[in-house]
Amino acid sequence: MSSIRTMTSDPATLLRSHGVHVTAQRIAVMKAVASIPHATADEIADGVREEIGAISRQAVYDALGMLVEKGLVRRIQPAGSPARYEDRVDDNHHHLICRTCGKTVDVDCAAGKAPCLHVADAFGYEIDEAEVIYWGTCSACRKPRRAKRRA
Repeated sequence: MSSIRTMTSDPATLLRSHGVHVTAQRIAVMKAVASIPHATADEIADGVREEIGAISRQAVYDALGMLVEKGLVRRIQPAGSPARYEDRVDDNHHHLICRTCGKTVDVDCAAGKAPCLHVADAFGYEIDEAEVIYWGTCSACRKPRRAKRRA
């Protein structure tokens, strides 16, 4: 699920509205992030190359860093996994990740309004975001395990 903001605006308009110079590379990175949910930088680079041809890995990393800084892209980094990027940035949603295949899906906020979780003692912090990752095994990966158990 993409953010409403990204779905209703084209990449060039979004870049301009955030004070970012519009380039073909940045537009291609934004399109790749939107079309490949929870992609790694390398996967995004592959998508960009399909769109515009040659681009260095560093240029993709630079564009992603700037897009994250401007709030146009969200970066998540699950434990033991490379950073992943998505364009759903307008809410404080969470993620569910398959331990077997790595498939990542969005999960709406666990309870209540953002930041979703209330800690018993916030140690004086004003909490504005909660990042929750649920781990499990997706249905596609569970099927082979069930078949092995029956055999």
